[in-house]
Amino acid sequence: MSVIQEFKEFAVKGNVVDLAVGVIIGGAFGKIVDSVVSDLVMPVVGRILGGLDFSNYFIALKEVPAGMAMTLAEVKKAGIPVFAWGNFLTISINFAILAFIIFIMVKQINRLKRETPASPASPPPTPEDVLLLREIRDALKKA
Repeated sequence: MSVIQEFKEFAVKGNVVDLAVGVIIGGAFGKIVDSVVSDLVMPVVGRILGGLDFSNYFIALKEVPAGMAMTLAEVKKAGIPVFAWGNFLTISINFAILAFIIFIMVKQINRLKRETPASPASPPPTPEDVLLLREIRDALKKA
């Protein structure tokens, strides 16, 4: 079998297509969660903690020139290496929220799977040798 034929069979399998759809939806869902964290959660957390903006919390690993704006974007733009712990904190919260949402989704899917009643299946047909033994038993009882 040629490599192209093998790849074609692999690519059209249902699992590969399902995985591709999952990755695409996951990417879009990740953007939504990122927006929830950066636009909704972190401002509230910052307000509770006294107006802190975590996105601009960093430690410059080189001297920052006097008069330069001390924002993460400006310092990075100037080429100064930084230890951006505030950005890391935001991304960590983003991950925790995403993981929790995925956990809740999987839990609900598993609950729905358990609640689905199994369809009553007809019993398998009785094997022929058992039927023959039953006939012999019934014939012996009559005799």
